[in-house]
Amino acid sequence: MRGACERAYGGMTSNAEPSGALVLFSGGQDSTVCLAWALQRFGRVETVGFDYGQRHAVEMQARQAVRARIAERFPAWAGRLGEDHVLDLRGFGAVAESALTSDRAIEMTAKGLPSTFVPGRNLVFLVYAAALADRRGLKALVGGMCETDFSGYPDCRRDTLDAMQTALNLGMEQDFAVETPLMRLTKAQTWALASGLGGEALVEIVLAETHTCYLGERGDRRAWGYGCGTCPACDLRARGWAEWIAEGRPALAAEAIA
Repeated sequence: MRGACERAYGGMTSNAEPSGALVLFSGGQDSTVCLAWALQRFGRVETVGFDYGQRHAVEMQARQAVRARIAERFPAWAGRLGEDHVLDLRGFGAVAESALTSDRAIEMTAKGLPSTFVPGRNLVFLVYAAALADRRGLKALVGGMCETDFSGYPDCRRDTLDAMQTALNLGMEQDFAVETPLMRLTKAQTWALASGLGGEALVEIVLAETHTCYLGERGDRRAWGYGCGTCPACDLRARGWAEWIAEGRPALAAEAIA
């Protein structure tokens, strides 16, 4: 069974793009699916995580568990999976305080944004990622930003990221591409893409190893994985799972979102 999985989902070496990619990798559902997408597409893939003072260390721990499981279950992808980098952005996290970095209630603010919004987080992430990619010789910056099923964060919008891509390329004399494969997908479609990229083996890695919950809950496993079940991140993940199951667990091919 494992051999069939590897042949079906890990053997697209001849079609790999040679330029390489750096995946903004949190260890959550979205960035894990993006990592799989990049591993299928690029011949060399590195990951970068950011310690910005998150309240829960479980997010950083999940990153290593996901990488290890992907390398174990998909040997062809393991050959493409390069170094992991963790950058210290705790100074930024202290400035951009939110419910993700301090003990605050998760609620809507006067600006109409959730209190989990860290102002400028994705912009800062991309600046640091681009500087790292410049030194590592990587041309694609891959992120799990999405403006379909999301919490309304303005730095997740494609218009924002297009502007950021332009600024990075002007400021660094580069030709980076900010890739956002999930941008137009619902959470149900993200589950379908996981299935399309890596079959049940990748879906199980998402269920068992990834962490999305804002409250850091890793107690009992639910149908859709681990989490409190009440925070906005868990709600999106659970609703997406339920919709995907109701649709019959379809698989979405990566080519369908290109």
